[in-house]
Amino acid sequence: MKITLRAAGLIKSGPERDLIDDYLRRANGLGRGLGIPSITESAIDLRSAKSRKDETMALSAGFAGANVFIALDERGKSMTSRKIAQQITAWRDDGRKEIMVTIGGADGFEQSALPPGTIKWSFGTQTWPHKLVRVMLAEQIYRALSIMAGTPYHRD
Repeated sequence: MKITLRAAGLIKSGPERDLIDDYLRRANGLGRGLGIPSITESAIDLRSAKSRKDETMALSAGFAGANVFIALDERGKSMTSRKIAQQITAWRDDGRKEIMVTIGGADGFEQSALPPGTIKWSFGTQTWPHKLVRVMLAEQIYRALSIMAGTPYHRD
């Protein structure tokens, strides 16, 4: 199984890029031993999108229906780190090939354009800068894999 973090726009060099790269490097180190050999980031250029629907379709392009599509959305379900780890474990054990976690454009997702079966997660009701959401997502994936691997990184 692979995990893809998909978001609008590129993050060039800087502290956010350094943090994302560090957490993805750590996650990949743990993932190989957990049956998750690939944790990657995919940046999607939304500048040519004319509408929120176009943005949503660009972010979900290439998604295969048998896999897991997660949209980060303020109306989504708030998940504990342990619950994320349990869910990733269940999907891996069910034979899912890919989990795609997506951060929408500045105006969010067009709900009607999301793939069928989309799961919505939330990092709370606050509005977060996209760069920080990407850092937080990379960290939560690393944290979930750390929980799965039984490392002391996460403390309850």
